[in-house]
Amino acid sequence: MQALKEIKATTWLAFWTLAWVATLALAKFGPRLLWNPQQWGASWAAVAVNFIVGIGWILAFTRFLRVLDELQRKIMQDALAVTLGVGWVVGFAYVVVDAGDLVARDVDVAVLPALMGVVFVIAFAVGKIRYR
Repeated sequence: MQALKEIKATTWLAFWTLAWVATLALAKFGPRLLWNPQQWGASWAAVAVNFIVGIGWILAFTRFLRVLDELQRKIMQDALAVTLGVGWVVGFAYVVVDAGDLVARDVDVAVLPALMGVVFVIAFAVGKIRYR
């Protein structure tokens, strides 16, 4: 019964993750590829849809965490804590460095979520190895 709940929650999480990525791509690339960039209404509608789907993804992730067994939830929470910490520390350090004009060029904002994704995967793998 527990395994069935985990499969169902994982499936919903995968669905919401793909939907969020698809709507993010639509909001990002739609103004250049699908409609005229001067059509602000279409761009704002794409952003609003991405925001709403993002809320659905957050709810799906919360449900996913609730159905995990205690060990999996502990590993996931540890990985999320490390990821949040790295994101805050690196993000605010960059803000300070950028405000002080200590870097020659701007960094793409997409670097931070990519870094956080890599940190999460590493922290999750470390947790899985630690609690084997």
